[in-house]
Amino acid sequence: MAGIKLDRRDGVLTITLSRPERLNAVDGALTEEMLDVLHELARDPGTQVVVLTGEGRGFCSGMDIQGGDPGEKSAEGRAQRLYRGIARGGEVTARLREIPQPVIAALRGPVAGMGVSWALACDMRVADPTTRFVVPFVDLGLSAGDCGLSWLLPRLVGPARAAEISYRGRRLDVNRADALGLITEISAEGADLEAAQALADELLTKSPYGLRRTKELLNASLDAPGLRRQLQAETAAQALAFFTEDLAEGMTATMEKRPPKFGNR
Repeated sequence: MAGIKLDRRDGVLTITLSRPERLNAVDGALTEEMLDVLHELARDPGTQVVVLTGEGRGFCSGMDIQGGDPGEKSAEGRAQRLYRGIARGGEVTARLREIPQPVIAALRGPVAGMGVSWALACDMRVADPTTRFVVPFVDLGLSAGDCGLSWLLPRLVGPARAAEISYRGRRLDVNRADALGLITEISAEGADLEAAQALADELLTKSPYGLRRTKELLNASLDAPGLRRQLQAETAAQALAFFTEDLAEGMTATMEKRPPKFGNR
């Protein structure tokens, strides 16, 4: 693939945005490659955890405006091409949330524009000290509602902080982002991918059923109309767990005072 690189090992898929000469700016080809991979992951029982990172000195600098409109080879007009490119970038955000595997972002350097949305769509974020989130939209004459950002950011930092960051076009260094709860772990400089893969290895020791249903429930809770609807979803997930090999192994391992050996190991 031209825009991304894939590395599979022991139940972990690492997706690397690979346009380092453009700080991994997103063009139409990269977007479509991401969508293809995420589509396959939605029905891939062998992959338990996904790591998303960028090649070179930054994670992602956003949409590649200077490199040409997304989908520029199509017969569409400029407005239609731009609309489709932004919409497809938002589809990546949605699929990162919807795939059953936990997704860990490994961040360094600039995380800007659409790259912010993709990073925040991941379940966890490991960042090195060079990481900086850049939300420049209002300074450029754009809306800060970009590829899911206006949905994700308030849910992660609260509506007041989201408004401040969005209205003021704030840049967040790694310490500020950590204080706001956006960062799971701060790695040593240049060690973000290594730390993210170590976190992925930790998740591989957990129940595959438990991880997938937990992600499903956490996502559902963001739009749940109330506690009772969420209780119904939780009850169904817990009751089904009693018919899985994961629960049998987990209980046996607890009684035998040993680490469980689930089917992903």
